[in-house]
Amino acid sequence: MSHVILRARASGAIMGAFIGDALALGPHWYYDLLEMRRDYGEWVTTYTDPKPDRYHSGCKAGQLSQSGIILKLMIKSLIANGNYDEADFCRRMDEELLPFLDGKPMNGPGGYTSQSIREVWRRRVEQRLPWGQTGGHADDTEAIERTIALAVRYAFQPAELANTVSNNTRLTQIDDTVISMTVAYAAVLGMLVQGHALDVTLSGKLMKLVKSGKLPFHAVTFDDLQPPRLGDPDPPRAGRFASPDALLTPSYMAQAAADPDIRIEPAWKVSIVYGMPCAIYHQLPAAYYLAARFREDFESAVLHAVNGGGQNQARAILTGALVGAQVGLSAIPQRFLDGLEDLGSLKSLATDLASQLSGSVTNFN
Repeated sequence: MSHVILRARASGAIMGAFIGDALALGPHWYYDLLEMRRDYGEWVTTYTDPKPDRYHSGCKAGQLSQSGIILKLMIKSLIANGNYDEADFCRRMDEELLPFLDGKPMNGPGGYTSQSIREVWRRRVEQRLPWGQTGGHADDTEAIERTIALAVRYAFQPAELANTVSNNTRLTQIDDTVISMTVAYAAVLGMLVQGHALDVTLSGKLMKLVKSGKLPFHAVTFDDLQPPRLGDPDPPRAGRFASPDALLTPSYMAQAAADPDIRIEPAWKVSIVYGMPCAIYHQLPAAYYLAARFREDFESAVLHAVNGGGQNQARAILTGALVGAQVGLSAIPQRFLDGLEDLGSLKSLATDLASQLSGSVTNFN
């Protein structure tokens, strides 16, 4: 893969996440789809203003939510340091985000503050605890949304990817299952940046990284999930995650998307099949499904993510990054780029981060 194509995939992942975030700013968290259709029409196609007295009220079409703002902080830290520097990232959170929060949901930059970040604010600001004692038990995708940048930066360094994503996630979320699923998403995104497709073969490639010790998941089975042989010793634990199952989900979703006997029509109803709520175990299957089904069609992927309602912002961020990595920046429709507020700055962040990948191109086939 040429460095030009690599940078296009990397910057496509970042811009895809920003676009997904901003597209759902208006119709965010409608669990009554009839109400959502009443407020925004039968099909959301572009950026919209949030309605008064709803989430992100006061924000404008094309702006980022707090998730996008924190992702920007992560990218700026990576660019400034060349690598993940936890102290620098935490300093930026202390100086550029936490002073503008008050611990309430309907407040803060982006118009809404997630459970994870509210808990961080309480521990860090009210209780004056050090970073490292700030994580809580929220089971949402909040950490994934900022560690997308780490997945891109370390796409060709799976062990470092797993380590940095795991450590950064623990700043806000400490449940081991949430951390393992967050690391798994980052590993998937890293593979897509490399040039692999989100298809039925992807999980097998990820499992090879587990068996070689590059991803810290425990596995006792052989290839194709065959059982261990009688008398074989339990293999040494490759890492702290008890199961590699989070790495198997993407290919199962890709298989479902490709199977003619399994149809979710229209595709936005994936939110109903896997669940509309915020929890990571609802969000990831839907994002993987949409990113596999529309892996060459960025517009369809993100719009079906948004129009499914519920926690459509997280769904659209995750889907946008996955498909953006597969199609590359040049295949993202220009209208989605033009509609973003401060496009020049966001695009510069994406391309500057992408340029850090030029040094290490490894094929993990």
